[in-house]
Amino acid sequence: MKRNPLGRTGIEVSELCLGTMTFGTQTSESEAHAQMDVALGAGINFVDTAEMYPVNPVSKETIGRTEDILGTWNAANPARRADYVLATKHSGEGLGYVRDGAPISSATIAGAIEGSLRRLQTDYIDLYQFHWPNRGSYMFRQNWHYDPSGNAHSEVIADMEDCLGALRREVDRGTIRAFGLSNESAWGTAQWLRLSEKGLGPRVASIQNEYSLLCRLYDTDLAELSVLEDVGLMAFSPLGTGLLTGKYQNGAVPEGSRRSITPGLGGRHSERVYGAVAAYLEIAARHGLDPVHMALAWCKTRPFIMSAIFGATTMAQLEHVLAGADLQLSEEVVSEINATHRAQPMPY
Repeated sequence: MKRNPLGRTGIEVSELCLGTMTFGTQTSESEAHAQMDVALGAGINFVDTAEMYPVNPVSKETIGRTEDILGTWNAANPARRADYVLATKHSGEGLGYVRDGAPISSATIAGAIEGSLRRLQTDYIDLYQFHWPNRGSYMFRQNWHYDPSGNAHSEVIADMEDCLGALRREVDRGTIRAFGLSNESAWGTAQWLRLSEKGLGPRVASIQNEYSLLCRLYDTDLAELSVLEDVGLMAFSPLGTGLLTGKYQNGAVPEGSRRSITPGLGGRHSERVYGAVAAYLEIAARHGLDPVHMALAWCKTRPFIMSAIFGATTMAQLEHVLAGADLQLSEEVVSEINATHRAQPMPY
């Protein structure tokens, strides 16, 4: 499987990344361990998690369980820890189940990392990410009413400087190798880069934002920043929370699916989205393509993509994804996808 640079770190990651946010709720520990074995055996060397996982739903009782499950796999396979790049995330302000909703700061970073290391049963985290910015974000459908005017410039910069100093100490201790962002903006990412260039802490290596045929907010300013600053996109939800598989068309809600647990799909269920999905399904059918394979292969055509993070609730879903891992789309297919996006640009 093709590998791409993780920023300017010298680390390389596979263009597909195994997401783990269902490990511990929809996906059992034994199945999660089997997925690790199969994914690594297929050439995937990149695994993404977070201290707040699993989801569907997020609950006080399950916080940290996904890292625990990855930890038991690491403990059972100590020689394989060096075979893959492990990414996790520090939860941001407002999540009451973790540190009573405290923001990310020098007061929380060291403890959060120690907690993740303990659960993951490892000595180091390859990529440590901030799950969302303290100052807020336009991600998760908040773009429709996003208002950044409540943030004071000096306070935001001081907060970033404080966090970078704490991250630098963790790099020096050897607990983390690289630093990444998630749910960030172009301005925010540019500031993190500028401050790191002043020597205040590690350089941003990656940004994990939502990106798919249905959600292309990244295509403008962030795209340019990614390419010119070597900050690759880790695309999350590249299958649109399962919408792009077609399984929710015509009102269907398969038993055990994400929509059976979260009916609104985090704000992605809308009157417009199913028409857009139908258009992409039609393209796939016309060209004899599996829609899952087409959606993931399309992500890999984008110049700023470092890796596309997919989740597999079951082993069958993982094997389905892997069966199309080498697909390359024709120019004709890409052209039709672009025309459909122009006709139906923001379905949710």
